[in-house]
Amino acid sequence: MADIVDVSGQEDELYEHYAFRVEKGQQPLRIDKYLMNFVENATRNKIQSAAKDGCIFVNGNTVKSNYKVKPNDHITVKFEHPPHENLLVAEDIPIDVVYEDDDLLVVNKPAGMVVHPGHGNYSGTLINGLIFHFENLPNNSSNRPGLVHRIDKDTSGLLVVAKTEVAMAHLSNQFAEKTSEREYVALVWGNVEEDEGTVEGHIGRHPKNRLQNTVYEGDEALKGKPAVTHYKVLERLGYVTLVSCKLETGRTHQIRVHMKHIGHTLFNDERYGGEKILKGTTFTKYKQFVENCFKVLPRQALHAKTLGFEHPTTGKLLSFSTEIPEDMQLCIDKWRKYAKHQDNL
Repeated sequence: MADIVDVSGQEDELYEHYAFRVEKGQQPLRIDKYLMNFVENATRNKIQSAAKDGCIFVNGNTVKSNYKVKPNDHITVKFEHPPHENLLVAEDIPIDVVYEDDDLLVVNKPAGMVVHPGHGNYSGTLINGLIFHFENLPNNSSNRPGLVHRIDKDTSGLLVVAKTEVAMAHLSNQFAEKTSEREYVALVWGNVEEDEGTVEGHIGRHPKNRLQNTVYEGDEALKGKPAVTHYKVLERLGYVTLVSCKLETGRTHQIRVHMKHIGHTLFNDERYGGEKILKGTTFTKYKQFVENCFKVLPRQALHAKTLGFEHPTTGKLLSFSTEIPEDMQLCIDKWRKYAKHQDNL
């Protein structure tokens, strides 16, 4: 497998540093294409610029972007990025605040918004907006202001943000101790046979595509971290199913990985293969119908609908819920209409 190490900060802080060991079974592949599979948000232009600047090394020697990687090659890369003091810039970004008091706020994040700055996303994030609208937010263990937890860029829904150090510690502990309530709604490929069930499987980096995570079981379980997802069927819509997923743990891409693991990849989840037609007929009309659904919902069909936790000061149990956003609801409606039509044939 290819090992990846982010060694940022060990040298010049103006660069992101990565190190890879190419897996034994790797076929010859241009290094710019290879790196696009392993570094999130690294565009081909960014990789080619790094090569042009002499910032890509294989076995200690600089290489051009057309170099073809071979098994056991040791690759190191430096990507230039803005100085760290410029990463957290306050920006007047609208934030949908569902609830606010002196200790915390709950926000409804739209799909497409990145939660915190990172490689390739240095502006326009939720945090850029938060530090504009709210002063003196406490840093979490990763020095991210206010952030107790996060959801993926193309997932919509609820997040709690801490406004004080005490609230940050209290809320973070609830997430760590699995006492918070998090329910997501997802549209997945296929007819989920059981009305409800639990997926348990350690989640870790995919050995061949570092932008994905995967489930490790048995002797390999130690390659991942324990993860538990409880699902329940909300509505069967023929070739897709609407499900509710409740998280016991909060691993990266947990629902996306667990649902794929049981054979029900999220609808239009490009990273995990859900942007292909995984169930249904070979008829051209059906293909056109699915393509229209993809256009209506150009992202994975996942929404963080419900969030519950104990208030860090009052001890009161708070629970919040949001409507499924329009793009996802339109897609569900299309499938509902399609399924009804099929039933009437």
